[in-house]
Amino acid sequence: MKIEESSIVETNDYRVIIYPASRPFETKEAKAITEKLFDFLATWAAHGKPLSSSFKIEKNQFIVICVDEEKETASGCSIDALGKIMREIDEQYQLGLFDRMKASFVENGDVKTLKLIDFKNKIRSGELSKDIQVFDFSKNTYLDFLGHFLLPFEKSWAVSIK
Repeated sequence: MKIEESSIVETNDYRVIIYPASRPFETKEAKAITEKLFDFLATWAAHGKPLSSSFKIEKNQFIVICVDEEKETASGCSIDALGKIMREIDEQYQLGLFDRMKASFVENGDVKTLKLIDFKNKIRSGELSKDIQVFDFSKNTYLDFLGHFLLPFEKSWAVSIK
């Protein structure tokens, strides 16, 4: 299963885990991360049973892991193994993959990431236009990811910032 190919049947709602980086990947980093994840997912298993999984690097900044849990459920140990490999990638490239106190958005066609407090302050002050699109890293199914990962400001979680 490769989630970037159109052969996916969109009625299957695969589990999605999103790892947002604090910055775009350099070309060499993206290549190395792709190789490392490809190798890991080829052997990823839960209780000895292979997990049907894939990944994609979205917008050159977000790692999206996808697993078909209708075939085999990702267990605690398998999720821990994924976390371990992601921590290794994070430490090697200093990506901030586990820092959830940030906001990423698209402004004038460019993906930008700010500390959450800075994002909120810029929204409140009007320094950041509400004509932006905002990413939502809380998506945990493929269909939700497809339809709601990047939303206009007025339909995003950020609209509640007062």
